[in-house]
Amino acid sequence: MGEAAGGDEAYFRRSSLFWCTVITVSFGYYTWVVLWPESIPYETLGPLGRFSLYLIDNHPKLLHGWYWLAWMIHVGESLYALVLCKSKGITSVWAQFLWFLQTFLFGFASLSLLLAYKPKRQKRT
Repeated sequence: MGEAAGGDEAYFRRSSLFWCTVITVSFGYYTWVVLWPESIPYETLGPLGRFSLYLIDNHPKLLHGWYWLAWMIHVGESLYALVLCKSKGITSVWAQFLWFLQTFLFGFASLSLLLAYKPKRQKRT
């Protein structure tokens, strides 16, 4: 973690393992519910299984709509990450790609790190 070796132009910081895990498991389950609902063992998942089955049976359009909206939000966040990179002086193509990819996969857990980043100001003589 921390700054990359190249300084401000190559700055990249990984999201916390906790948030990466929570988002991966949550989005993975949501994908499973939306795309392969017939393969889920609802009865073994307790309240989560009952709630998922209720949504599938009673609100399938809402479930699918929110799923695709979540993906579009992640795309928008990742494009905004590229804009932020340029505005904060992160010019390394590799660092920009890493911010784009991480923000696409983990959303605000990544974007918040980039928003909080304060580049060093160079003194002008």
